[in-house]
Amino acid sequence: MGKNMVPRRIFLTKGVGKHKERLTSFELALRDAGIASQNLVRVSSIFPPQCRVIPRALGLKHLDHGEVVFAVVAENSTHEPHRLLAASIGLAIPADRSTYGYLSEHHSFGETDDQAGDYAEELAAEMLATTLDVEFDPDKSWDEKKEVYRLSNKIVRTMNVTQSAVGDKMGKWTTVIAAAIFIFD
Repeated sequence: MGKNMVPRRIFLTKGVGKHKERLTSFELALRDAGIASQNLVRVSSIFPPQCRVIPRALGLKHLDHGEVVFAVVAENSTHEPHRLLAASIGLAIPADRSTYGYLSEHHSFGETDDQAGDYAEELAAEMLATTLDVEFDPDKSWDEKKEVYRLSNKIVRTMNVTQSAVGDKMGKWTTVIAAAIFIFD
């Protein structure tokens, strides 16, 4: 296994589902994200060296029905009417592609796409910055930290995928997911 278990590509996806049953709302969110017919294995948050981010449409073409797929997944659910919920994956990629980067999962209530996405992105960037010895003030704003990371020339790119939704007005379960899907071939 060893080196064969290092993903070569990754794609980001998201989805939302609503149903009277919580499990079914999760299934519908997976369908919306395009990953309902795979067996997901949740893994921790390392972006592999030499890995490439590819578009969702291309990534989905590499998946087979029933395939065991490794993924970093953020999910959140509510059955409270009108409650804002979000799930987000942040990604920080190092400039030196021979080393690893970070993914983060964030699940929240009361945050918009932008708020949850920025937070997840910031979490991933901070984890990467601490491994690369990039000095930053944790109390500074995300915009100020992004500038420090950019100037360090050690973090080349950050991004996020975020799904938010408002709880169903009739009290059905509402589930949101965001995921980073690893591809090995």
